[in-house]
Amino acid sequence: MPDHSPLVLGLDSSTSACKAVVWDCRGNVVAKGAEPLRMITPQPAWHEQPAEDWWRSAVGAIRRAVSGVEAGRLRAVCIAHQRETFVPVDARGRALANGILWLDERARDLLPELAQSLADINFHQLTGKHLSVNLTIAKIAWLRKYQPDVFAQTDKYLDVHSYLVHRLTGFFRTGWGCADPTGLFDIQNHCWSEPLLDRVGIRPEQLPEVCAPGSVVGTVLPAAGEECGLPAGLPVVAGIGDGQASGLGVNITAPGDAYLSLGTSVISGTYSAAYVFDPAFRTMCGGIPGTYLLETVLLGGGYTVAWFVEKMTGRAGEDPAALRDSFERAAGAVAPGSAGLVVVPYWNSVLGPYWDPAASGIVAGWRGFHTPAHFYRAILEGTAFEQRLCALGVEAALGRPVQRYIAIGGGAQSDLWCAILADITGKPVFRAAATEAAALGAGILAAAAAGCFADVRRAAGEMTQILPRPIEPDPSRHDFYTRLFEEVYRPLFPALQPYLDRLAMLSENVDHGGGNG
Repeated sequence: MPDHSPLVLGLDSSTSACKAVVWDCRGNVVAKGAEPLRMITPQPAWHEQPAEDWWRSAVGAIRRAVSGVEAGRLRAVCIAHQRETFVPVDARGRALANGILWLDERARDLLPELAQSLADINFHQLTGKHLSVNLTIAKIAWLRKYQPDVFAQTDKYLDVHSYLVHRLTGFFRTGWGCADPTGLFDIQNHCWSEPLLDRVGIRPEQLPEVCAPGSVVGTVLPAAGEECGLPAGLPVVAGIGDGQASGLGVNITAPGDAYLSLGTSVISGTYSAAYVFDPAFRTMCGGIPGTYLLETVLLGGGYTVAWFVEKMTGRAGEDPAALRDSFERAAGAVAPGSAGLVVVPYWNSVLGPYWDPAASGIVAGWRGFHTPAHFYRAILEGTAFEQRLCALGVEAALGRPVQRYIAIGGGAQSDLWCAILADITGKPVFRAAATEAAALGAGILAAAAAGCFADVRRAAGEMTQILPRPIEPDPSRHDFYTRLFEEVYRPLFPALQPYLDRLAMLSENVDHGGGNG
């Protein structure tokens, strides 16, 4: 007999690729497709993508995923997306400039001026975020000052989710969990904050309509359906950012667990039923309406590993995956502590707990006997020390410890990285069965909206699975790392921070026109 059981489509439009996964209601992958995305760096610390590429990659990924799937079995589609990234568009939704990405730092110098203009508003309490360079609000302020023609012509500012929703349905709509990373959203009242919009000179109608996660925001238009290979009229469901979707994709729907995404950034989030905020973390809207995720972010996580492999080994022409495997083996033979080499991995500045856009990475303890393997291991140890540091603030705010981490992302496949994380944090590291947790989180919202489950929490419980046999912390290594953390790692950046900030300022003011003098 033919199978008529329902299927849903989860889309993960991330920084490097768009991945489309067809899920059944047990959380099994039925089919998938992917299409890469390129990043443009027109100036140092600027990162852009053409918004049309978001659509092109979505079309390619969806067509591959659904090509062998019976259209009548598809019940809904939902999008998770790279957060903070946005594009200014005209009234027809056409991009007026490239999309500005979440890791773009062009607005860094405007932060003091912006903070002063917001001095009478409790920005952190209102948005759940500390004012930082990655937020959309800062980059809109930059457009207003440095690209006034684009600013004047902009009809709407669209996050990646609302841009794709508009291409699919014709509506300018987004989800609460897509709007809240912008720094323009009242996270408790689930609406755009007019006082914040006023400070950067935009109006509420210049932003998409906001909808609860898991609600239907429209249906697929015939033209979009023909382009993507989707049936016209298929419900499109309000999604959430890729970080929150990853949490939903490993069932972070109750206290105790935290997801740990080991990707370009190292992102961790744990559940809270109540709204709390603190400089140690970002408070995000959860996939279950009315709940929150307390999230820590290390922008220079896997990015720093990739930087080392691609730029510091002298072997850039070799296969990056093979190079990483080689360094994993070599670093695994290095003793804990990397023979006295310590890395503070602020290659892309630092968010919580310091919120310093001028921060830079630190490598301390160099000796002549150190090898690339020592450096590689020290980078992995640095990311784990940073995770431990960030978790302290989350646990204090919640009044309870995180019991375990559930690792996802490319780095979750590294036994060495996961073992170092377990040893340094003192918590077991489990792995999710699904390798595409963000796409599964989107699929869970789609399945709940399609009526396959009573609600989102039930869908997450039924569609997710955690692999057995976690990586447990070794007590003796944990004791050693605890001393290293308390006596060296934790005080290192605060001690050097004034000098690093001064160094950044001096470097920016160098006249690059001369030679060797």
